[in-house]
Amino acid sequence: MNTRSIWNSRWRAPSAIALTLLASILSTRTADAHVLGGSFGGFGSGFQHPILGFDHFLAMASVGIWGAQLGGRSVWTLPVTFPLIMCIGGVIGMLGAFQLPYVEAVIALSVVTLGIAIALRWRPPEALSLIVVAVFAIFHGYAHGVELPQAADPAAYAVGFVVATGLIHVFGLLLGLAVERLYRGGATRGVGGAITACGLYFLFASGGL
Repeated sequence: MNTRSIWNSRWRAPSAIALTLLASILSTRTADAHVLGGSFGGFGSGFQHPILGFDHFLAMASVGIWGAQLGGRSVWTLPVTFPLIMCIGGVIGMLGAFQLPYVEAVIALSVVTLGIAIALRWRPPEALSLIVVAVFAIFHGYAHGVELPQAADPAAYAVGFVVATGLIHVFGLLLGLAVERLYRGGATRGVGGAITACGLYFLFASGGL
């Protein structure tokens, strides 16, 4: 087998994963993913919201994937930090004490940034990776917190939201641990590239570009 054939076979699987992820996201309408009008339900709505809002989903899954890629304590510190700090953002949004600017654009930017970090195998100091995750978590939590008072059952909505958020992080972590073994991390980088492309799409849709 010549060098070109080896290269093609090595990157065929990661490329397929990346393209499949990109196609599945872009084929789904993401506009107004978390701008819900009127009063909406309880646990079911809270559970569905992070999953059906694909910008939220990708950001949370990316945290798990990046943590798995970094290894060491980051396997658990990143997926734990994001939801904890997101709760703070949720309280800010719920109380309405002040408004965070460019929420949609920053959420889209979080997907871009985390995708790039995965694609480039960026390995910053642990403190810096936690700061990156925490800053974006504030905005994700804020977006959910603004909606929380509109829920027909805010408490049940919050529980559903927290459960779904935890499951998405676990999903991302398990996916990262599994994919990282393929092609010496090449598959993970391919997934990171697809996430970046999706984030750019979200950023364009939000008017951030």
